[in-house]
Amino acid sequence: MTFDAFLQLLELPPVQRGLFALALGAIGLPIIGVVIIGLDIMPVRFAMMHVALLGIAVGMLVGLDPLLCALVACAASGAALTPLARSPSGLSGAMGLLMSLAIAAALLVLSVSGVNANGAFELLWGSILATRTGDVVLLGTLAVVIPGLFLLRSRQLALLLHDRELAACSGVRVDRLTLILLLLVAVSVAGAIRLTGALLVDALTLLPALAARRLASSLRGMVLAAVIIGLLVNLAGFLLALALDFPPGPVLVLLAGAVALAVHLLPDWRKSRWASSRGQDVAPASSH
Repeated sequence: MTFDAFLQLLELPPVQRGLFALALGAIGLPIIGVVIIGLDIMPVRFAMMHVALLGIAVGMLVGLDPLLCALVACAASGAALTPLARSPSGLSGAMGLLMSLAIAAALLVLSVSGVNANGAFELLWGSILATRTGDVVLLGTLAVVIPGLFLLRSRQLALLLHDRELAACSGVRVDRLTLILLLLVAVSVAGAIRLTGALLVDALTLLPALAARRLASSLRGMVLAAVIIGLLVNLAGFLLALALDFPPGPVLVLLAGAVALAVHLLPDWRKSRWASSRGQDVAPASSH
């Protein structure tokens, strides 16, 4: 592809909208990856993927926007998991049950209703160039709400992600904060479906956070590093995919994975990991 042709591509509204959506996603979604790591709920992405499929199937059945239904289904599921989040093992087991029930219900809806299953599964792969204005609004909202929560509740979040029992003993309203975090995780996964699809959502959430964990020694540092890495990977990956005429989703995953791997190959210069770094984040909070 010539440089002039590449510049012409960048002038197309779908390309500009997709690039803007990825930039917005890089502000909020990598912080969700930090939450996933801190709460030790790695399977949540797969659980929400199955719930999203159920929402998509129901939306196609009743004639509503499938992705809107997926968003509502994920949000409701995230809220329902909160009572089971009192221990990591309880939450992991609940997500396994949720995953099984959601996929079974989705397949049943698709089978009984006669809805085209291929159409439902195609939505799970995502398409950055199919990003709509509503998707941009959702990602923009998450880009404000998620960093805002960390700025306003950084001490409480540091305690919760470090040790749930310590947070409760320090006066943190653990159940309410956990509910908010699980809702944000669920909505963020659903919001990323249009960009990379649920199957590749790690490129926007988990992989930047994994790379940031290696570089940072505090929760604040990890959040900042995750956002910076997310921005660089999203923008560079999308532009590279355009230049090479490759599908953007897989390119984003491979680039984010390469960055995470490269960072982990570097010497670990930190004295301690962010989760055990209480000097900056946790210790101040415990005094309140």
